Amino acid sequence: QLQLVESGGGLVQSGGSLRLSCAASGNIDSITAMGWFRQAPGKQRELVASITRGGDSTNYADSVKGRFTISRDNAKNTLSLQMNSLKPEDTAVYYCNADVRVKGTYVFSHYWGQGTQVTVSS
Repeated sequence: QLQLVESGGGLVQSGGSLRLSCAASGNIDSITAMGWFRQAPGKQRELVASITRGGDSTNYADSVKGRFTISRDNAKNTLSLQMNSLKPEDTAVYYCNADVRVKGTYVFSHYWGQGTQVTVSS
């Protein structure tokens, strides 16, 4: 059973920082792109940041550029999101996403974590 488990969410004041982590476990053969998405109440899920397997290419939503940093550790199958200078509009459920090839298969599939709540108070 392949799982993505997020951690690190919580309540923080405006201007504060949080670090989200995502750990992938299970019968993993390979992981390519990974990313963080978020969904605020009443809004669609949106891409926050993504990173290629080698970490050589990252992509950020305009709203978080310069404040958030995505990184990964391929040896541990983990993904992180360092969030600085948080704003109330960053409040959302944050989801980890990964393109994973399960051992014994030949295709990559999208997997999602269960989400972690981030709340930024003003």
